[in-house]
Amino acid sequence: MGKSEKKQNIEPKKRDKRRINNKLYNKELANLQIELVKLQEWIKQEGLKVVVLFEGRDAAGKGGVIKRISQSLNPRACKVVALGTPTDREKSQWYFQRYVPHLPAAGEMVLFDRSWYNRAGVERVMNFCTTDEYHEFMRTCPDFERMLIRSGIILVKYWFSVSDEEQERRFQSRIDDPTKRWKLSPMDLESRDKWLEYSKAKDEMFKYTDTKQAPWYVVPADNKKIARLNCISHLLSLVPYKDLHHEKSVLAPRKAEKGYIRPPFSDQTFVPDMF
Repeated sequence: MGKSEKKQNIEPKKRDKRRINNKLYNKELANLQIELVKLQEWIKQEGLKVVVLFEGRDAAGKGGVIKRISQSLNPRACKVVALGTPTDREKSQWYFQRYVPHLPAAGEMVLFDRSWYNRAGVERVMNFCTTDEYHEFMRTCPDFERMLIRSGIILVKYWFSVSDEEQERRFQSRIDDPTKRWKLSPMDLESRDKWLEYSKAKDEMFKYTDTKQAPWYVVPADNKKIARLNCISHLLSLVPYKDLHHEKSVLAPRKAEKGYIRPPFSDQTFVPDMF
């Protein structure tokens, strides 16, 4: 085997060129979602507390993977947290205070669609916080996360990485699709002109908060489907769990109605049959 052949074999594939057909994607996603249900049952039985943070540039695909993780799970045990702009009262609080009430109790998993890292990203770049507030966050964030971990919380942090070209394409698709226009905020549009500033902010954030106890896991996300499968598969690998092997439920015969006469359907108001 020649040198050129060896080099070709070991070079990683370009992330933005990879493809996966829908049939394979749907099959793999269905299998992973079954495993997520097993994980949820294990978390409940063992009383685990799991927090997963999803961060990344606008239109990087965070919401898509959160949706695929949560859609097959019990919303009482798997909660999605996507906080809006802080109120004046929240701005006066200890910075982490507005996030603490959303942390899980035993048997729960919480998925943060953006998190306390807003301070290291959008707040830093858009000057929504002072320089002192930013540096205080960088100093205290690792301690805050170590405190969570010592309390028994399993903390997982994902950064979704998307190229400039792919982000531009996704922004344009949101403009063209009426069902996606709500995803494109004025802040998203302004972020397009601050690509370099966001890159610097992300690198600085990793410098301080990519710790041994709470590392960042980067998800290349130019291909949404592959990113979803990789992220879910990785999450499953981080929390050891077992299949609890529930016995299959059996539906008993419905009991016969005795002496009860239901009111006529004509007394009820039905949704119009349009289709």
